Amino acid sequence: MPLTLSVIGLGPLGAVHAACMADVGHTVIAVDASMPERAQAHSRGETPFYEPGLQDLLERALATGRLTFTSDYADAAAADVHFLCVGTPQRDGENAADLTWVDAAVEALAPLLTRQTLVVGKSTVPVGTAARLLRRFQQVAPAGQDVHLMWNPEFLREGFAVQDTLTPDRFVYGVTGPGADADVTLLDQVYATPLATGMPRLVTDLPTAELVKVAANSFLATKISFINAMSEVCEAAGADVAQLADAIGHDDRIGRKFLNAGLGFGGGCLPKDIRAFMARAGELGADEALTFLREVDAINLRRRSRMVDLAREQCGGTLIGKRVAVLGAAFKPDSDDIRDSPALDVAAAAHLTGATVTVHDPKALTAARLVHPDLNYADAIEDACLDADVVLHLTEWKAYREIDPVWLATVVSRPIIIDGRNALDVVRWRAAGWTYRALGRPTV
Repeated sequence: MPLTLSVIGLGPLGAVHAACMADVGHTVIAVDASMPERAQAHSRGETPFYEPGLQDLLERALATGRLTFTSDYADAAAADVHFLCVGTPQRDGENAADLTWVDAAVEALAPLLTRQTLVVGKSTVPVGTAARLLRRFQQVAPAGQDVHLMWNPEFLREGFAVQDTLTPDRFVYGVTGPGADADVTLLDQVYATPLATGMPRLVTDLPTAELVKVAANSFLATKISFINAMSEVCEAAGADVAQLADAIGHDDRIGRKFLNAGLGFGGGCLPKDIRAFMARAGELGADEALTFLREVDAINLRRRSRMVDLAREQCGGTLIGKRVAVLGAAFKPDSDDIRDSPALDVAAAAHLTGATVTVHDPKALTAARLVHPDLNYADAIEDACLDADVVLHLTEWKAYREIDPVWLATVVSRPIIIDGRNALDVVRWRAAGWTYRALGRPTV
Protein backbone atom coordinates (compact mmCIF):
# COMPACT_ATOMS: atom_id res chain seq x y z
CA MET A 1 0.00 0.00 0.00
CA PRO A 2 1.50 3.39 -0.98
CA LEU A 3 2.41 5.67 1.91
CA THR A 4 3.29 9.33 2.34
CA LEU A 5 6.96 9.71 3.21
CA SER A 6 9.18 12.61 4.07
CA VAL A 7 12.88 12.54 3.22
CA ILE A 8 14.96 15.08 5.14
CA GLY A 9 18.21 16.08 3.48
CA LEU A 10 18.91 16.33 -0.24
CA GLY A 11 22.52 15.30 -0.49
CA PRO A 12 23.58 12.18 -2.42
CA LEU A 13 21.71 9.93 0.04
CA GLY A 14 18.46 11.86 0.46
CA ALA A 15 17.96 12.87 -3.16
CA VAL A 16 18.38 9.31 -4.39
CA HIS A 17 16.18 7.88 -1.63
CA ALA A 18 13.41 10.38 -2.34
CA ALA A 19 13.37 9.75 -6.09
CA CYS A 20 13.51 5.97 -5.66
CA MET A 21 10.70 5.87 -3.11
CA ALA A 22 8.50 7.95 -5.41
CA ASP A 23 9.42 5.68 -8.30
CA VAL A 24 8.10 2.60 -6.46
CA GLY A 25 4.77 4.32 -5.81
CA HIS A 26 4.95 6.30 -2.57
CA THR A 27 4.14 9.98 -2.21
CA VAL A 28 7.35 11.71 -1.15
CA ILE A 29 7.92 15.17 0.30
CA ALA A 30 11.65 15.91 0.26
CA VAL A 31 12.92 18.59 2.63
CA ASP A 32 16.15 20.55 2.74
CA ALA A 33 15.96 23.59 4.99
CA SER A 34 19.72 24.09 5.40
CA MET A 35 20.27 24.37 1.63
CA PRO A 36 16.95 25.53 0.11
CA GLU A 37 18.63 25.95 -3.28
CA ARG A 38 18.89 22.16 -3.45
CA ALA A 39 15.13 21.82 -3.04
CA GLN A 40 14.58 24.47 -5.70
CA ALA A 41 16.95 22.79 -8.15
CA HIS A 42 15.37 19.38 -7.68
CA SER A 43 11.91 20.90 -8.15
CA ARG A 44 13.08 22.05 -11.58
CA GLY A 45 14.31 18.54 -12.36
CA GLU A 46 17.95 19.47 -11.93
CA THR A 47 20.40 17.29 -10.01
CA PRO A 48 23.13 19.40 -8.34
CA PHE A 49 25.55 16.45 -8.42
CA TYR A 50 26.25 13.61 -10.84
CA GLU A 51 24.89 10.16 -10.10
CA PRO A 52 24.21 7.76 -13.00
CA GLY A 53 20.50 7.23 -13.55
CA LEU A 54 19.35 9.87 -11.08
CA GLN A 55 18.43 12.55 -13.61
CA ASP A 56 16.07 10.24 -15.52
CA LEU A 57 14.61 8.90 -12.28
CA LEU A 58 14.00 12.42 -10.95
CA GLU A 59 12.26 13.54 -14.12
CA ARG A 60 10.08 10.42 -14.13
CA ALA A 61 9.11 10.85 -10.47
CA LEU A 62 8.31 14.55 -10.88
CA ALA A 63 6.08 13.76 -13.84
CA THR A 64 3.95 11.44 -11.70
CA GLY A 65 3.24 14.20 -9.17
CA ARG A 66 4.27 11.88 -6.34
CA LEU A 67 7.53 13.74 -5.61
CA THR A 68 7.70 17.30 -4.30
CA PHE A 69 10.47 19.36 -2.76
CA THR A 70 10.37 22.01 -0.06
CA SER A 71 12.53 23.88 2.43
CA ASP A 72 9.72 24.02 5.00
CA TYR A 73 9.43 21.14 7.49
CA ALA A 74 5.77 21.99 8.07
CA ASP A 75 4.97 20.73 4.56
CA ALA A 76 6.13 17.25 5.55
CA ALA A 77 5.01 17.03 9.18
CA ALA A 78 2.02 14.77 8.54
CA ALA A 79 3.92 12.05 6.64
CA ASP A 80 3.46 8.41 7.65
CA VAL A 81 7.23 7.86 7.88
CA HIS A 82 10.05 10.39 8.14
CA PHE A 83 13.52 9.47 6.83
CA LEU A 84 16.57 11.28 8.21
CA CYS A 85 19.10 11.41 5.36
CA VAL A 86 21.26 14.39 6.31
CA GLY A 87 25.05 14.42 6.11
CA THR A 88 27.38 13.60 8.99
CA PRO A 89 30.77 14.91 7.85
CA GLN A 90 33.97 14.82 9.83
CA ARG A 91 34.29 17.67 12.32
CA ASP A 92 36.85 20.32 11.43
CA GLY A 93 40.14 19.48 13.11
CA GLU A 94 38.79 16.28 14.69
CA ASN A 95 38.10 12.66 13.79
CA ALA A 96 34.59 12.62 15.27
CA ALA A 97 31.43 12.93 13.18
CA ASP A 98 29.68 16.30 13.02
CA LEU A 99 26.03 15.72 13.96
CA THR A 100 24.96 19.33 13.51
CA TRP A 101 22.54 18.58 10.67
CA VAL A 102 21.09 15.49 12.36
CA ASP A 103 20.35 17.43 15.53
CA ALA A 104 18.96 20.37 13.55
CA ALA A 105 16.57 18.07 11.69
CA VAL A 106 15.25 16.64 14.95
CA GLU A 107 14.79 20.08 16.50
CA ALA A 108 12.92 21.33 13.41
CA LEU A 109 10.70 18.31 12.86
CA ALA A 110 9.76 17.26 16.39
CA PRO A 111 7.61 20.30 17.39
CA LEU A 112 5.55 19.97 14.19
CA LEU A 113 4.45 16.35 14.64
CA THR A 114 0.69 15.94 14.90
CA ARG A 115 0.21 12.18 14.99
CA GLN A 116 1.87 8.93 16.02
CA THR A 117 5.04 9.06 14.00
CA LEU A 118 7.77 6.70 12.80
CA VAL A 119 11.14 8.35 12.22
CA VAL A 120 13.71 6.24 10.37
CA GLY A 121 17.36 7.24 10.49
CA LYS A 122 19.51 6.46 7.47
CA SER A 123 22.43 8.81 8.14
CA THR A 124 25.70 7.23 9.28
CA VAL A 125 26.01 8.15 12.96
CA PRO A 126 28.15 7.15 15.97
CA VAL A 127 26.68 4.30 17.97
CA GLY A 128 24.42 5.64 20.71
CA THR A 129 23.10 8.53 18.61
CA ALA A 130 19.72 6.92 17.89
CA ALA A 131 18.84 6.49 21.57
CA ARG A 132 19.79 10.11 22.23
CA LEU A 133 17.68 11.34 19.31
CA LEU A 134 14.69 9.30 20.45
CA ARG A 135 14.87 10.93 23.89
CA ARG A 136 15.03 14.33 22.24
CA PHE A 137 12.01 13.61 20.02
CA GLN A 138 10.05 12.58 23.09
CA GLN A 139 11.08 15.79 24.88
CA VAL A 140 10.33 18.21 22.03
CA ALA A 141 7.30 16.63 20.32
CA PRO A 142 3.90 18.07 21.32
CA ALA A 143 2.36 16.47 24.38
CA GLY A 144 0.63 13.20 23.60
CA GLN A 145 2.46 12.59 20.33
CA ASP A 146 3.97 9.10 20.26
CA VAL A 147 7.29 9.12 18.38
CA HIS A 148 8.93 5.84 17.40
CA LEU A 149 12.43 5.67 15.96
CA MET A 150 14.19 3.01 13.89
CA TRP A 151 17.65 2.97 12.34
CA ASN A 152 17.90 1.72 8.77
CA PRO A 153 21.51 2.23 7.58
CA GLU A 154 22.20 2.84 3.92
CA PHE A 155 24.79 0.91 1.93
CA LEU A 156 25.00 3.04 -1.19
CA ARG A 157 27.98 3.09 -3.51
CA GLU A 158 28.43 6.34 -5.39
CA GLY A 159 28.00 5.56 -9.07
CA PHE A 160 25.52 2.80 -8.18
CA ALA A 161 23.28 4.63 -5.69
CA VAL A 162 20.03 4.25 -7.64
CA GLN A 163 20.64 0.54 -8.14
CA ASP A 164 21.63 0.07 -4.51
CA THR A 165 18.47 1.82 -3.29
CA LEU A 166 16.04 -0.05 -5.52
CA THR A 167 17.77 -3.44 -5.23
CA PRO A 168 19.98 -3.44 -2.11
CA ASP A 169 21.78 -6.58 -1.01
CA ARG A 170 20.09 -6.44 2.42
CA PHE A 171 17.96 -4.32 4.73
CA VAL A 172 18.85 -3.74 8.37
CA TYR A 173 16.19 -2.45 10.79
CA GLY A 174 17.30 -1.26 14.20
CA VAL A 175 14.33 -1.18 16.60
CA THR A 176 13.58 -0.52 20.25
CA GLY A 177 10.76 -0.57 22.78
CA PRO A 178 7.01 -1.24 22.63
CA GLY A 179 5.51 -1.09 19.17
CA ALA A 180 8.58 -2.43 17.41
CA ASP A 181 6.59 -5.10 15.57
CA ALA A 182 4.22 -2.48 14.18
CA ASP A 183 7.18 -0.30 13.20
CA VAL A 184 8.77 -3.21 11.33
CA THR A 185 5.49 -3.87 9.53
CA LEU A 186 5.23 -0.22 8.50
CA LEU A 187 8.81 -0.10 7.17
CA ASP A 188 8.14 -3.35 5.33
CA GLN A 189 5.34 -1.49 3.54
CA VAL A 190 7.82 1.18 2.47
CA TYR A 191 10.18 -1.43 1.05
CA ALA A 192 7.50 -3.83 -0.21
CA THR A 193 8.79 -3.83 -3.78
CA PRO A 194 12.37 -5.01 -3.13
CA LEU A 195 11.30 -7.23 -0.23
CA ALA A 196 8.95 -9.08 -2.58
CA THR A 197 12.01 -10.33 -4.48
CA GLY A 198 13.28 -12.16 -1.39
CA MET A 199 15.72 -9.45 -0.29
CA PRO A 200 17.28 -10.37 3.09
CA ARG A 201 16.02 -8.32 6.05
CA LEU A 202 17.68 -8.31 9.46
CA VAL A 203 15.99 -6.85 12.54
CA THR A 204 18.41 -5.80 15.29
CA ASP A 205 18.61 -3.47 18.26
CA LEU A 206 19.48 0.19 17.66
CA PRO A 207 23.20 0.02 18.58
CA THR A 208 23.81 -2.92 16.26
CA ALA A 209 22.09 -1.18 13.36
CA GLU A 210 24.18 1.95 13.96
CA LEU A 211 27.37 -0.12 13.91
CA VAL A 212 26.63 -2.03 10.72
CA LYS A 213 27.62 0.71 8.24
CA VAL A 214 30.81 1.80 10.00
CA ALA A 215 31.84 -1.80 10.64
CA ALA A 216 31.32 -2.67 6.97
CA ASN A 217 33.24 0.38 5.79
CA SER A 218 36.05 -0.34 8.24
CA PHE A 219 36.36 -3.88 6.90
CA LEU A 220 36.44 -2.67 3.29
CA ALA A 221 38.99 0.02 4.13
CA THR A 222 41.13 -2.57 5.91
CA LYS A 223 41.04 -4.88 2.89
CA ILE A 224 42.06 -2.05 0.55
CA SER A 225 44.89 -0.94 2.82
CA PHE A 226 46.04 -4.54 3.27
CA ILE A 227 46.64 -5.01 -0.45
CA ASN A 228 48.25 -1.57 -0.63
CA ALA A 229 50.59 -2.57 2.19
CA MET A 230 51.40 -5.68 0.15
CA SER A 231 52.14 -3.43 -2.82
CA GLU A 232 54.80 -1.68 -0.73
CA VAL A 233 56.37 -5.06 -0.01
CA CYS A 234 56.07 -6.05 -3.67
CA GLU A 235 57.92 -2.93 -4.77
CA ALA A 236 60.74 -3.71 -2.33
CA ALA A 237 60.90 -7.37 -3.39
CA GLY A 238 60.36 -6.96 -7.12
CA ALA A 239 57.07 -8.86 -7.01
CA ASP A 240 53.77 -8.12 -8.79
CA VAL A 241 50.91 -7.11 -6.49
CA ALA A 242 48.24 -7.73 -9.15
CA GLN A 243 49.32 -11.35 -9.52
CA LEU A 244 49.55 -11.65 -5.74
CA ALA A 245 45.98 -10.38 -5.39
CA ASP A 246 44.76 -12.86 -8.01
CA ALA A 247 46.45 -15.71 -6.19
CA ILE A 248 45.15 -14.97 -2.71
CA GLY A 249 41.74 -13.90 -4.06
CA HIS A 250 41.01 -17.45 -5.17
CA ASP A 251 40.68 -18.35 -1.49
CA ASP A 252 36.94 -17.98 -0.93
CA ARG A 253 37.59 -16.90 2.65
CA ILE A 254 39.39 -13.85 1.23
CA GLY A 255 37.83 -13.14 -2.17
CA ARG A 256 39.17 -10.95 -4.98
CA LYS A 257 36.92 -7.89 -4.51
CA PHE A 258 38.58 -4.81 -2.99
CA LEU A 259 42.05 -6.32 -3.53
CA ASN A 260 43.02 -3.88 -6.28
CA ALA A 261 46.19 -2.14 -5.18
CA GLY A 262 46.60 1.46 -6.15
CA LEU A 263 46.05 4.98 -4.94
CA GLY A 264 43.65 3.96 -2.18
CA PHE A 265 40.23 5.07 -1.05
CA GLY A 266 38.72 8.52 -0.64
CA GLY A 267 35.30 10.13 -0.84
CA GLY A 268 32.79 11.17 1.76
CA CYS A 269 32.32 7.79 3.47
CA LEU A 270 35.26 5.45 4.09
CA PRO A 271 37.84 7.98 5.36
CA LYS A 272 35.50 9.91 7.65
CA ASP A 273 33.66 6.78 8.80
CA ILE A 274 36.75 4.95 10.03
CA ARG A 275 37.98 8.09 11.79
CA ALA A 276 34.60 8.69 13.43
CA PHE A 277 34.50 5.02 14.44
CA MET A 278 37.86 5.36 16.18
CA ALA A 279 36.72 8.54 17.91
CA ARG A 280 33.51 6.94 19.17
CA ALA A 281 35.34 3.82 20.36
CA GLY A 282 37.56 6.10 22.41
CA GLU A 283 34.54 7.77 23.97
CA LEU A 284 33.18 4.33 24.89
CA GLY A 285 36.48 3.24 26.42
CA ALA A 286 37.11 0.72 23.63
CA ASP A 287 39.78 2.64 21.73
CA GLU A 288 42.30 -0.23 21.82
CA ALA A 289 39.89 -2.36 19.79
CA LEU A 290 40.28 -0.07 16.76
CA THR A 291 43.93 0.98 16.91
CA PHE A 292 44.52 -1.02 13.72
CA LEU A 293 42.35 1.49 11.85
CA ARG A 294 45.00 4.16 12.46
CA GLU A 295 47.43 2.14 10.34
CA VAL A 296 44.71 1.46 7.76
CA ASP A 297 44.30 5.24 7.42
CA ALA A 298 48.06 5.82 7.36
CA ILE A 299 48.68 3.20 4.65
CA ASN A 300 45.95 4.78 2.56
CA LEU A 301 47.46 8.26 2.81
CA ARG A 302 50.97 6.96 2.05
CA ARG A 303 49.80 5.83 -1.38
CA ARG A 304 49.25 9.45 -2.35
CA SER A 305 52.74 10.57 -1.47
CA ARG A 306 54.16 7.48 -3.19
CA MET A 307 52.47 8.52 -6.43
CA VAL A 308 54.21 11.88 -6.28
CA ASP A 309 57.52 10.12 -5.56
CA LEU A 310 57.06 7.89 -8.63
CA ALA A 311 56.32 10.93 -10.80
CA ARG A 312 59.44 12.65 -9.48
CA GLU A 313 61.56 9.56 -10.15
CA GLN A 314 60.32 9.35 -13.74
CA CYS A 315 61.11 13.03 -14.28
CA GLY A 316 64.78 12.75 -13.34
CA GLY A 317 64.40 13.37 -9.61
CA THR A 318 62.49 16.65 -9.69
CA LEU A 319 59.11 17.96 -10.81
CA ILE A 320 60.24 21.58 -10.94
CA GLY A 321 59.34 22.95 -14.35
CA LYS A 322 57.82 19.65 -15.50
CA ARG A 323 54.42 19.31 -17.13
CA VAL A 324 52.22 16.76 -15.34
CA ALA A 325 48.95 15.53 -16.82
CA VAL A 326 46.46 14.19 -14.29
CA LEU A 327 43.68 11.95 -15.54
CA GLY A 328 40.98 12.09 -12.90
CA ALA A 329 39.70 14.46 -10.23
CA ALA A 330 36.75 12.59 -8.71
CA PHE A 331 37.55 10.16 -5.91
CA LYS A 332 36.05 7.34 -8.00
CA PRO A 333 34.58 6.91 -11.51
CA ASP A 334 30.93 7.61 -12.32
CA SER A 335 30.84 10.42 -9.78
CA ASP A 336 31.65 14.11 -9.57
CA ASP A 337 32.45 13.82 -5.85
CA ILE A 338 35.87 15.24 -4.98
CA ARG A 339 35.63 14.88 -1.19
CA ASP A 340 38.97 13.56 0.08
CA SER A 341 39.89 12.75 -3.52
CA PRO A 342 43.26 10.95 -3.78
CA ALA A 343 43.56 12.20 -7.36
CA LEU A 344 43.28 15.86 -6.41
CA ASP A 345 45.59 15.39 -3.43
CA VAL A 346 48.27 14.04 -5.78
CA ALA A 347 47.66 16.83 -8.29
CA ALA A 348 47.95 19.50 -5.59
CA ALA A 349 51.10 17.91 -4.14
CA ALA A 350 52.74 17.78 -7.58
CA HIS A 351 51.88 21.44 -8.09
CA LEU A 352 53.46 22.35 -4.75
CA THR A 353 56.70 20.63 -5.77
CA GLY A 354 57.01 22.93 -8.77
CA ALA A 355 55.20 21.11 -11.57
CA THR A 356 52.73 22.60 -14.00
CA VAL A 357 49.71 20.37 -13.45
CA THR A 358 46.74 20.04 -15.80
CA VAL A 359 43.74 17.97 -14.71
CA HIS A 360 41.06 16.26 -16.78
CA ASP A 361 37.92 14.53 -15.53
CA PRO A 362 34.67 13.68 -17.35
CA LYS A 363 32.40 15.03 -14.60
CA ALA A 364 34.28 16.63 -11.68
CA LEU A 365 36.06 19.63 -13.18
CA THR A 366 33.52 22.21 -11.97
CA ALA A 367 33.87 21.06 -8.36
CA ALA A 368 37.64 20.71 -8.65
CA ARG A 369 38.07 24.25 -9.98
CA LEU A 370 36.29 25.64 -6.93
CA VAL A 371 38.48 23.77 -4.45
CA HIS A 372 41.82 23.95 -6.31
CA PRO A 373 41.80 27.10 -8.47
CA ASP A 374 45.61 26.98 -8.52
CA LEU A 375 45.63 23.97 -10.83
CA ASN A 376 45.11 23.98 -14.59
CA TYR A 377 42.13 22.17 -16.11
CA ALA A 378 41.32 20.83 -19.54
CA ASP A 379 37.99 19.69 -20.98
CA ALA A 380 39.66 17.24 -23.36
CA ILE A 381 42.15 14.47 -22.61
CA GLU A 382 44.51 15.59 -25.37
CA ASP A 383 44.58 19.15 -23.99
CA ALA A 384 45.46 17.89 -20.51
CA CYS A 385 48.25 15.72 -21.90
CA LEU A 386 49.67 18.18 -24.42
CA ASP A 387 53.49 18.20 -24.10
CA ALA A 388 53.31 16.39 -20.76
CA ASP A 389 56.50 14.97 -19.26
CA VAL A 390 54.47 12.39 -17.31
CA VAL A 391 50.84 11.27 -17.30
CA LEU A 392 49.22 10.17 -14.02
CA HIS A 393 46.16 7.91 -14.25
CA LEU A 394 44.39 8.54 -10.94
CA THR A 395 40.64 7.88 -11.38
CA GLU A 396 39.46 4.70 -13.07
CA TRP A 397 37.09 6.16 -15.65
CA LYS A 398 36.21 3.92 -18.59
CA ALA A 399 37.29 6.69 -20.95
CA TYR A 400 40.84 6.43 -19.63
CA ARG A 401 40.98 2.66 -19.87
CA GLU A 402 39.95 2.98 -23.51
CA ILE A 403 42.59 5.56 -24.50
CA ASP A 404 44.65 4.55 -27.53
CA PRO A 405 48.25 4.70 -26.24
CA VAL A 406 49.63 5.02 -29.78
CA TRP A 407 47.58 8.16 -30.32
CA LEU A 408 48.38 9.63 -26.91
CA ALA A 409 52.11 9.14 -27.53
CA THR A 410 51.83 11.73 -30.32
CA VAL A 411 50.40 14.27 -27.86
CA VAL A 412 52.80 14.11 -24.93
CA SER A 413 56.39 15.28 -24.70
CA ARG A 414 57.59 12.01 -23.16
CA PRO A 415 55.56 8.76 -23.20
CA ILE A 416 55.62 8.01 -19.48
CA ILE A 417 52.49 6.93 -17.62
CA ILE A 418 52.04 6.05 -13.96
CA ASP A 419 48.93 3.98 -13.42
CA GLY A 420 47.64 4.87 -9.98
CA ARG A 421 44.76 2.43 -10.28
CA ASN A 422 46.49 -0.60 -11.83
CA ALA A 423 43.66 -0.55 -14.37
CA LEU A 424 45.38 -0.01 -17.72
CA ASP A 425 46.56 -2.78 -20.03
CA VAL A 426 50.28 -2.79 -19.28
CA VAL A 427 51.18 -4.94 -22.30
CA ARG A 428 49.29 -2.61 -24.65
CA TRP A 429 50.86 0.54 -23.26
CA ARG A 430 54.39 -0.82 -23.28
CA ALA A 431 53.93 -2.15 -26.81
CA ALA A 432 53.04 1.41 -27.85
CA GLY A 433 56.40 2.61 -26.56
CA TRP A 434 55.35 3.91 -23.16
CA THR A 435 57.29 3.67 -19.94
CA TYR A 436 54.63 2.18 -17.68
CA ARG A 437 54.85 2.32 -13.90
CA ALA A 438 52.29 1.35 -11.30
CA LEU A 439 52.13 0.94 -7.55
CA GLY A 440 53.32 -2.53 -6.55
CA ARG A 441 54.20 -3.64 -10.08
CA PRO A 442 57.65 -4.53 -11.45
CA THR A 443 59.28 -2.02 -13.78
CA VAL A 444 59.60 -4.53 -16.63
